[in-house]
Amino acid sequence: MNKYTTIIFDLDGTLLDTLEDLKNAVNHVLAAHGYPIKTLEEIRKSVGNGTKVLLEKTVPGGSSNPDFNNINEEYQKYYFEHCNEKTGPYKGVREAMKQLKDKGYKMAIVSNKPDSAVKELRDKYFGEYLNVAIGDKEGRRRKPYPDSVFAAIEELGSDHDECIYIGDSEVDFLTAENSGLPCISCLWGFRTQEELISNGVDPENFIKSPDEIMSKIEKMI
Repeated sequence: MNKYTTIIFDLDGTLLDTLEDLKNAVNHVLAAHGYPIKTLEEIRKSVGNGTKVLLEKTVPGGSSNPDFNNINEEYQKYYFEHCNEKTGPYKGVREAMKQLKDKGYKMAIVSNKPDSAVKELRDKYFGEYLNVAIGDKEGRRRKPYPDSVFAAIEELGSDHDECIYIGDSEVDFLTAENSGLPCISCLWGFRTQEELISNGVDPENFIKSPDEIMSKIEKMI
């Protein structure tokens, strides 16, 4: 019998393709301040460490920009109001989650996206499969620190050694490592296989599509 009972999912690039909405929100605030807008590829390479890091990488001058705090507030307001315009689950994700739920697995989402947006997206797309969704909020260190993962495990009432982490980036791999959890890395998200390998992610646990999630978990004894 498989010892794992609990799956902790990353959100962006793992369950949801949010890249277009992230790009549009960044470009909205950049254009409003007269700065050059960014391509989808530039945004793809900048996501994964939360809103502040995304803006540090895309706003001229980063956090040293005298308008940075205002831009950050404007971005978060705009993104919360527009985070569902182009966003949607990757093909096969909801089916994989249904399969996991039907087999009795407990699930949670842990993201560096603002907590309010994480919960809104959970409610819209995955509310029938899971209740626990934790995003970035003041007073808790964001991934790759393990704080939000530990909070999810506690909220689910699971034991640490029953949990697996699933994500799409090197940040997720480090999060799992820092949390002491095995990590499944998906290849349909915001990082290429080459980028993951170059950042030290173990290719042994790569999966290419959501329909591989269940079989991969069942092989991880």
